[in-house]
Amino acid sequence: MSEKDNNKWIVFIAVLLPFAVAALYFLPKGGDTSVAIKSIPKFNAILNGSTFLVLVSGLVAIKSRKKLIHRALMMTAAIMSALFLVGYVIYHGSVESTKFGGEGTIKYIYFFILTTHIILAANLAPLVLITLRRGIKKDFIGHKKIAKWTYPIWLYVSATGLIVYLMISPYY
Repeated sequence: MSEKDNNKWIVFIAVLLPFAVAALYFLPKGGDTSVAIKSIPKFNAILNGSTFLVLVSGLVAIKSRKKLIHRALMMTAAIMSALFLVGYVIYHGSVESTKFGGEGTIKYIYFFILTTHIILAANLAPLVLITLRRGIKKDFIGHKKIAKWTYPIWLYVSATGLIVYLMISPYY
């Protein structure tokens, strides 16, 4: 597949994902209350926390010049993030959103974290795809340039995904 074809797919995904996720909130819900569906938020929190740890390990590996370990860790982080997205879509396509029940300052903190998490997460997929593609193609100069942006955003989204879960989990 050519570079131009890859870019078309990345743009397609970058445009489609945010609209598809936003559409979940407007579609009718089946009200599925099965144990499997109810366990998805916890599973996604585990994925987010694990992704955070794998990303940090990937940075340590590349700083130690362990390129193969770095590559394996970053591919693992990408797979875990993709699994998160699948779980997120299944859960929010099945169940009404949970309302945060906190009041006062904690409510503002929660919504600040949630809002920044959503905005950055909505833009993360194309950054990850471009970064991974450049690494796989051994365009290490281009990879490093975009990784300087992708990495901290990905790290923040993973960490705040876990934090959001911990803050809202008492209200499930």
